[in-house]
Amino acid sequence: MTEVETFLAAVEPDRRKSEAARLDALFRKITGWQPLLYRGDMLGYGRYDYTYASGRSGSYLATGFSPRKAKLSIYIMPGYTDFGDILARLGKHSKGKSCLYLNKLEDADIDVLGELIRAGLKDLGMRWPVHPT
Repeated sequence: MTEVETFLAAVEPDRRKSEAARLDALFRKITGWQPLLYRGDMLGYGRYDYTYASGRSGSYLATGFSPRKAKLSIYIMPGYTDFGDILARLGKHSKGKSCLYLNKLEDADIDVLGELIRAGLKDLGMRWPVHPT
């Protein structure tokens, strides 16, 4: 079993495990990339290389999710400021700077979520080089 498969098999509770499997399938379909495990609880699809004005540079996941017990966290790295029209059609959610939170996957329109993932990757790619994983 791969590291990602082991992680997905260990997600609890069972409802969250099922949601994680659905999200993994969605992210693989949208991106065409295999996930990598970040920080032990985040699945990342693709990576981007960045260099800030301060000179700090690095690489990080381009998009992904974490099936946390309290909420599902969806990562759109450029943030959500330019995606108000998509978010208005998504369904029940809350958001942080680069995180979208869903209490339940069924609260969101899965097709709109796919649209959001695509838009986020496109936006990120205009800022930094995005590479497949």
